[in-house]
Amino acid sequence: MPGQAEPSWLPPTFNAGHVYRDRVRLQDLQAISGPDSAAAPLISGFYASRYGHSDQAVWCERLAAGEVWRNGRRLRADGPLAPGDQLAWHRPPWQEAAVPVLPEAAVVFDDGDLLVLNKPSGLPVLPAGGFLVHTLLAQLEGWLAAGRLECAAGLPRPVHRLGRFTSGLLVCARRPATRAWLSARLRDSTSAAAEAAPAGACRKTYRALTQPLPGDWALGHSGVITVAIGRRPHPLLGWIWSAAEPGDSAALPCRSTITLLERHPQACLVDVAIATGRPHQIRIHTAAIGAPLLGDPLYLPGGIADPAVLPGAGGYRLHAHRLQLQPPLGEVLQLVAPPPAELTVSA
Repeated sequence: MPGQAEPSWLPPTFNAGHVYRDRVRLQDLQAISGPDSAAAPLISGFYASRYGHSDQAVWCERLAAGEVWRNGRRLRADGPLAPGDQLAWHRPPWQEAAVPVLPEAAVVFDDGDLLVLNKPSGLPVLPAGGFLVHTLLAQLEGWLAAGRLECAAGLPRPVHRLGRFTSGLLVCARRPATRAWLSARLRDSTSAAAEAAPAGACRKTYRALTQPLPGDWALGHSGVITVAIGRRPHPLLGWIWSAAEPGDSAALPCRSTITLLERHPQACLVDVAIATGRPHQIRIHTAAIGAPLLGDPLYLPGGIADPAVLPGAGGYRLHAHRLQLQPPLGEVLQLVAPPPAELTVSA
């Protein structure tokens, strides 16, 4: 069955580096130094604020190494910034971690425009978080160049994202109009006010392994989780999405329905239907009820993030299992991606 075979892997590989471009705005400078400061903010301060993975001292080292250009000129030292300055950080090549190879059996549906894939766990969808070429999009580009995809309508591009370690159904489309249509349908069916998706809307159901659910959950029981998601301080990132603090007026309302399928001493198998699409929603909601995803190193019981862990850390068991999808033309599609072996519990 599709998705059941163990994928092969691309080994760790150095990419060719990348250029990150930024245009400096007045509000960026005010955010760094304050609206009433007379001193011009420094380039290193701008970058430390913009890219929080490195502090100001590291950016000074990159400036001294000639990695940063301003208004087309290479810099060798820090200096003041002005609104409208064009910055370019020429990041040197770095090694990207090993990722699964997308197998041909991953294709669940393809009509020459719409392409739905069963993504393996461990494969990033788009460039981000240290990945530039080890992505699903880059592998699709390789398929297209090798003639392994219908190419009349162009390259299939993802309509939405799945987390790197989330497996399962990923929707792509070749035509921009189709991507726009599907993006709108996904937004409509994951709006904050959605109690139930309207007829013909996209409906998404995930399968997951969690730590043991509370003992009063019987097999087949469904619980609705409405814990809001908000930003909380995080020492490594500045802030992180977590279960919102009480009284957080900026918190995002959200809704998940969790159904218990199997109970084992060390884990529970559940289905999760989401009526909203918030960052890390399933990871946060299962943790909020005291049953974090099995193997999730980030979210602790209560839905709070571990301050020593980053969102990209893997190990959790989450799979986009079923999808009801309305294409621009034709009948509603009912798609299923069989869960991988990691979603089974040993006796």
